[in-house]
Amino acid sequence: MAINNYQDLVKKIDDLKKQDKMDLSSDQDLSIAIMNLISIEEHFFFTAEKTGKASYLDLLNQVRSMRKELLKKIIKDYEGEVWCISKHLLAASMRLMEVGTKQLGRERKDEAEDLFKKAFDLYSLFWAVNMGVMNTSGLKKLDDGMLNKQDEKKTGLMAKFSEVVKKVIDCCIE
Repeated sequence: MAINNYQDLVKKIDDLKKQDKMDLSSDQDLSIAIMNLISIEEHFFFTAEKTGKASYLDLLNQVRSMRKELLKKIIKDYEGEVWCISKHLLAASMRLMEVGTKQLGRERKDEAEDLFKKAFDLYSLFWAVNMGVMNTSGLKKLDDGMLNKQDEKKTGLMAKFSEVVKKVIDCCIE
C-alpha cells in the first residue's frame, strides 16, 4: 500500500494492528523501559568514573546487553545507522523529559513545555523511523498534505510525526 497522505498512514498502521503484527501499546511500554536502561548505562558510567570502581562498568555491560536484546524487539529491520539513530533518539527524548520535569519543578512552565514538546518530537521520530510503515526513502514525501487541512501550524516533519504518533499509539490498551 502506497502512503500518499495521513489517512493512508493511519489505515496502514490500523491494518497492521489488526493483523497482530504490531502491539504498539506493549512496544511503547518497552521503548520507555529501554529509555530507562540507557539512563542506567549512563549512571553506571559516571559512577564508575566518579568512584574509580571498575565493577560499575561490569554492571553497565550487563545492562547494555539487556538493552540491546530488548531494542531488537522493536527495531526488527534496519539499515545504515538506524539502530544507533534509534537508540540516540530514545536517549535524547528521555533526557529532555527529565530536564523538562526539573524545569516544571522550578515553576518554569513555559520552558518545561518546550522541552516536553521537543522530547515528544524526538520520540515520535523514533516511531516514524521504526514502525515499518514508512521507510526512510519515504520521509521526503511527507509534506503538508499528509495531515488534514485543519493543521494550522505546519511546523515541519517532526510535528507531523508527533501528530501521527498521537493518533495511532494508545498506551492504555491492555
